[in-house]
Amino acid sequence: MRVIITGGGTAGHINPALAIANFIKTKEPDSKIIYVGNPDHMEYKLATKAGFEFVGIKVKGFQRKINFRNILNNIEAIGLLITSSQRSKKILKDFKPDLVIGTGGYVTGPIIKTAAQLGIKTLTHEQNAYPGITTRLLSKKVDRVLLAVKEASRYLSRGSKIEITGNPIRKEILFTDRDKAREKLGISKNSICILSFGGSLGARTINKSVASLISKTYKNNNLYYIHSTGKFGFEEFLSLLNKQDINIKNFSNINIKEYIDNMDECLAAADIVICRAGAITLSELQAVGRACILIPSPNVAENHQYHNAKVLADNNAAILIQEKDLTDQKLYQEVINLVSNNINILRMQQNIKKMAVTDACDKIYNIIKQI
Repeated sequence: MRVIITGGGTAGHINPALAIANFIKTKEPDSKIIYVGNPDHMEYKLATKAGFEFVGIKVKGFQRKINFRNILNNIEAIGLLITSSQRSKKILKDFKPDLVIGTGGYVTGPIIKTAAQLGIKTLTHEQNAYPGITTRLLSKKVDRVLLAVKEASRYLSRGSKIEITGNPIRKEILFTDRDKAREKLGISKNSICILSFGGSLGARTINKSVASLISKTYKNNNLYYIHSTGKFGFEEFLSLLNKQDINIKNFSNINIKEYIDNMDECLAAADIVICRAGAITLSELQAVGRACILIPSPNVAENHQYHNAKVLADNNAAILIQEKDLTDQKLYQEVINLVSNNINILRMQQNIKKMAVTDACDKIYNIIKQI
């Protein structure tokens, strides 16, 4: 089977693409797969690191807010859109794929649209509860639209051929042993582990409220904190703790990192997770069954993280706090309500676990073979 995989811009689009590609290679080792993306974006680094041949297309997103800078951006975006269609046609004719799979981001638009026009089989995978603009525009052109959650279907064109598959989950997330992870991290069996993070670059509002939370509860030896500040927040976070006379070197129950590179172990060890509401993160939380307090980023396209989080909150599987409503006291109170009664944690863990889809790759592969 000859397959083009495309998805770009963020890890939330790229990691599902790579998970699907790797699963196809597991099932059919002789398959020929190339990854099409923007050579200037992170998909180049991640796809080549995963061992896939990379073919570049330059595409830019349109900016809706009107100002001089964005007008210049949009003029360039129009020019790249024209050349990307020509580039897509050349890639498709040279590679002659049996199937083109897109997982979102502007770069998927030209190659998927052109493939459909040429009669090549196509499918898209949407990770979010509120579909991105690329998915919405392509939904009637592709042979299948694969959705992580059924709630996303209400936003798509009537007549779209929809399948609910869930999001692909990394194997290490599914199979990391909790007891071994806690032992490796130095967390006692009786401790309640609170894991918090705001993304690779960090989230200042989350950092501030978590620092306040730690300052109010750090003397409770039954609580163990793992917090990732993000790239630009580490020194500021330590400064916030220092103002409360907290030197983390003196406390074995406070583990502060700039970036978490062992998320599989941290998720396995955690009892409560405080984080944003990216689609893949939520799918991983569902897979491992963790109580969570979700603070969606308001700075993402069409506020899709809020829609992701609301699906969980509506099923009593998460606590949802919009960033505009986040205060130090609000976060503190929600955490205390959970840790004061283990039944509260267990109930939320059971509810979120019920929503988990851990066989998404199998479902996606079966649909690939059908079309």
